[in-house]
Amino acid sequence: MFQYVVERWSQIWFSSWQHFSLVVQCTVLATVIAVVLATLVYRSPRLTSVANGVSAIGLTLPSFAVIGLLIVPLGFGVLPSVVTVVFFAALPILRNAVVGLAEIPPSVVESARGIGMSRFRTLVQVELPMAWPIILSGVRVSAQMVMGIAAIAAYALGPGLGGFIFSGLSRLGGANALYSVVVGVIGVVLLALVLDLLLIGLGRLTISRGIRVQH
Repeated sequence: MFQYVVERWSQIWFSSWQHFSLVVQCTVLATVIAVVLATLVYRSPRLTSVANGVSAIGLTLPSFAVIGLLIVPLGFGVLPSVVTVVFFAALPILRNAVVGLAEIPPSVVESARGIGMSRFRTLVQVELPMAWPIILSGVRVSAQMVMGIAAIAAYALGPGLGGFIFSGLSRLGGANALYSVVVGVIGVVLLALVLDLLLIGLGRLTISRGIRVQH
């Protein structure tokens, strides 16, 4: 095992970086999309129910099947991988963003409006910062979830450590097949831990002390 890793270290490192980059960029994009959608629907109970329903149904879809279906219109490569990862990453973030914004006390919003803040300024400077801890919790859940989904993207010839897993599984019983799978799986787990630590650090930097105490 040690020899296998040493001989392929540059390839493992490059695939790990691709995997990490794919997950981070897709999670950022999913966060933007989910927060924008949440700000459009959270004031309407009906639209909130629709958003929560979409999140719940979307999470029941097998990621492997979604990637397989996307190969038909999008072909192989990075694009179906990105679409799949963004789709699944956005679902928990959307639900948390709706909950976080809906739980802000109306009196806080009314106070902000009472001192002359516009609706947009109230949203950006008051509501979103207060909802950010809950939103970030959704981001952490999404990041952990799509770290594994990104590995499945190798089925569509996407980038990342999934190539080691699929390569090993396709020739299981052959030389170094098990090592290839183990490297891919352990690599995904380690990257997930690193990303979660980074998100914890992001929370400490972006959540004010007063809000952290409340949560």
